Amino acid sequence: MPITVGHDSSKTRKTLSAGGESVAYYSIPAAEAAGLGDFSRLPAALKVVLENMLRFEDGKTVTTDDIRAFAEWAEKGGKNPREIAYRPARVLMQDFTGVPAVVDLAAMRDGIVALGGDAQKINPLNPVDLVIDHSVMIDEFGNPRAFQMNVDREYERNLERYTFLKWGQKAFNNFRVVPPGTGICHQVNLEYLAQAVWTDTDQNGEEVAYPDTLVGTDSHTTMVNGLAVLGWGVGGIEAEAAMLGQPISMLIPEVVGFKLTGKMKEGTTATDLVLKVVQMLREKGVVSKFVEFYGDGLDTVPLADRATIGNMAPEYGATCGFFPIDDETLRYLEQTGRSKERIALVEAYAKEQGMWRGPGYEPVYTDTLELDMGDVVPAISGPKRPQDHIALDAAAKEFHAYIEGQRSAQDATPKEEVRWEGEGGQPEPTDIPGDEGHHKRGYVATKDGHYQMHDGSIVIASITSCTNTSNPYVMIGAGLVARKARELGLNRKPWVKTSLAPGSQVVSAYLEAAGLQEDLDAIGFNLVGYGCTTCIGNSGPLEPAISKCINDNDLIAVSVLSGNRNFEGRISPDVRANYLASPPLVVAYSLVGDMNVDITTEPLGTDKEGNPVYLKDIWPSQAEIAELVERTVTREAFQSKYADVFKGDDKWRTVETTDSETYDWPPTSTYVQNPPYFQNMGKEPGTISDVKDARILALLGDMVTTDHISPAGSFKESTPAGQYLTERQVAPREFNSYGSRRGNHEVMMRGTFANIRIRNEMLDGVEGGYTKGPDGSQMPIYDAAMAYQAEGTPLVVIAGEQYGAGSSRDWAAKGTALLGVKAVIAENFERIHRSNLVGMGVIPFEFTGGDTRSSLGLTGEESVSISGLEGDLKPGAMVPCTITFADGTTKDITIKCRIDTAIEKEYIEHGGVLHYVLRNLAAA
Repeated sequence: MPITVGHDSSKTRKTLSAGGESVAYYSIPAAEAAGLGDFSRLPAALKVVLENMLRFEDGKTVTTDDIRAFAEWAEKGGKNPREIAYRPARVLMQDFTGVPAVVDLAAMRDGIVALGGDAQKINPLNPVDLVIDHSVMIDEFGNPRAFQMNVDREYERNLERYTFLKWGQKAFNNFRVVPPGTGICHQVNLEYLAQAVWTDTDQNGEEVAYPDTLVGTDSHTTMVNGLAVLGWGVGGIEAEAAMLGQPISMLIPEVVGFKLTGKMKEGTTATDLVLKVVQMLREKGVVSKFVEFYGDGLDTVPLADRATIGNMAPEYGATCGFFPIDDETLRYLEQTGRSKERIALVEAYAKEQGMWRGPGYEPVYTDTLELDMGDVVPAISGPKRPQDHIALDAAAKEFHAYIEGQRSAQDATPKEEVRWEGEGGQPEPTDIPGDEGHHKRGYVATKDGHYQMHDGSIVIASITSCTNTSNPYVMIGAGLVARKARELGLNRKPWVKTSLAPGSQVVSAYLEAAGLQEDLDAIGFNLVGYGCTTCIGNSGPLEPAISKCINDNDLIAVSVLSGNRNFEGRISPDVRANYLASPPLVVAYSLVGDMNVDITTEPLGTDKEGNPVYLKDIWPSQAEIAELVERTVTREAFQSKYADVFKGDDKWRTVETTDSETYDWPPTSTYVQNPPYFQNMGKEPGTISDVKDARILALLGDMVTTDHISPAGSFKESTPAGQYLTERQVAPREFNSYGSRRGNHEVMMRGTFANIRIRNEMLDGVEGGYTKGPDGSQMPIYDAAMAYQAEGTPLVVIAGEQYGAGSSRDWAAKGTALLGVKAVIAENFERIHRSNLVGMGVIPFEFTGGDTRSSLGLTGEESVSISGLEGDLKPGAMVPCTITFADGTTKDITIKCRIDTAIEKEYIEHGGVLHYVLRNLAAA
């Protein structure tokens, strides 16, 4: 399907020759020559957005004033928050967020037919790639059978979903599916799908070159920014609108320049660098801003390291973390198998458009900060947030302080201890390093032996996530740590669940070529699957005896993973402290099995002669790593592994589906159901109404993430979602996860605000998804919401700072809307979740004037009325809010409406962005 550009203006449309071919393009220098402004000092990231304006300028959606605004941005020192309409080149999805997106498209086809329209109008206009990577769980680990057994179990659990996705691939144009077992969407995007500069035929039949841009239904879409591809995460709702030709409404962003100087020291890794960057940028405050990396230090930062930094942009709060095109970009394109012609085009285009990073590159930025990479030290982050950076030599001490904080108000005496079977009585407790009497302990017997467990026992050590497994330097480093440990006779501790889940098959190719997979296998890091696994909570169950010991003794167990997120309740329901670390450190921590041990000074274990082995004894040098990377990470490996990327294995090829324009919804499916969004929808939009006498569904604190609002992991039989499935004869073993059931709104409504660690401040000391119902009694949030809906009572949610941080989960907004929540009032919002709320017709508001839930003394017993919404509501308007307390007294405050743009107001009037698009398509 050809792209439709806004115009054929001879002022900016030029021709470029590269790689023996000529293509049209929209020239930034030509726009300057035409008197549209001086764009020479714009950051490369912003020039990508500017090019988008040039290409789609039509005098209506995009005007010459929009283009001139970019020159004004530079004149005003990096600020000009003008609303613009931006159109990304393509859309990337993963299956957890992709399935509900395809469900919505299928429902929209039903909806447009009901409105008298043509079902074929519901088709992606931009290329869409969906990579199935979120479904594999680590049920089996630590043995050669693990990979195949996990794949078999994945298909058993998810056949309904895969059948539906195969239908979607047939039914929709411009929609491709990368089958299970290929890799993680962001790594597949980086290594294969992304082109840096894209080409396509326009409506006139002429080939046009333009920057490769995208939005993705996963917040870590930003990983591809390392390849100078501008992309960021959006909710599935916003992505669906973009697929259907709706431009993304955004403000011209501020761009923070992050200058890198110096060079990384021996013994440090890209993970250490990115954890420091996350800490610095969180402290700086870059929410809703672009971050662009520059400086001479980039000359020594390989693209794999850049991708790691770009990947973590959601963790530092930015829209994206962008790296301009330079010689390293070209080297990576060559190494990963891109064509010579494409590489020549990328170089010529970037230099012609002023997007090339050469010596002295230092454009205008809104603000800057700087890091000498020589100051970076080995580090981890945790136990609950990615930005909580801890130098490795302080990790044990910090953990002791964390335990003391957790236990100081509790009785440190354990509950009933778990005794093992066999001769002899309960053993004497063994010492816990650094314990000052606060640690709890228990005893357990498993097939691997019997041992003491205590606060700090590491029960999960996982090499996981595209964040680090895309980086051959840290992966080869992990393999070398395993080799040296194996040679000395060290092994993982028996209570540690170890796993290796690469982000692509290329990783296995080079680990095997280097002979390192055998070493990893020897200490328990067998291949468990190609997917996100532990990083998204698919860590699988712990051994039952270990889980029982943790829960019976209220132990604070630990996970160490090479992922990007460590929020509460995310990794495993049995684990309360989670640490992010480089893959080599994940291996090292598996050998010691205890977070209380200072691995920088204390032995990891003993060798075959009984001598102590320290971290320095098994840590590889940068030269060792570089030599193996150079020898084993080859262009041929990438070309081979991606040759048949869309074909899949025998299991995928045997999945059968139907050919039909609309989906025949299986009435008994517990995975895929027709959502209620478009049922009984009229042809005309409504109006925005004031919120009157709403009750508070949840009163939440700071840093409530989308993991808290819409968890992705496992759930129990006793939960509303578990009860729903049990009533439909689904056995607990087949529950799968919330994430895998996002195609069923009945499950997801029941899972909203259901994280096991969420704390509703309306209740005293209670964890989990509970609130007070209309009668004042404690009950699950879903049950209370349904009771309020039966009464016709609107609901609001009150929260603190950084509400909605984390993953770009559209169900965090969808579930909120379906529970009957009309408004969310928070101190501030993370970018994606705010947008998702608007996309679902829920209005976000922010406290002003220093007001907070705490300063107002809110308990959840109050009712809330918000006026000033009817009539001519302006984006960003200040509106009155009246809080009525339980004793009848009232307080009037002013809150800011976070409907940020005019088009967002229209979305709210229509009931959501999909309703807006559907009505427009039906009327066309």
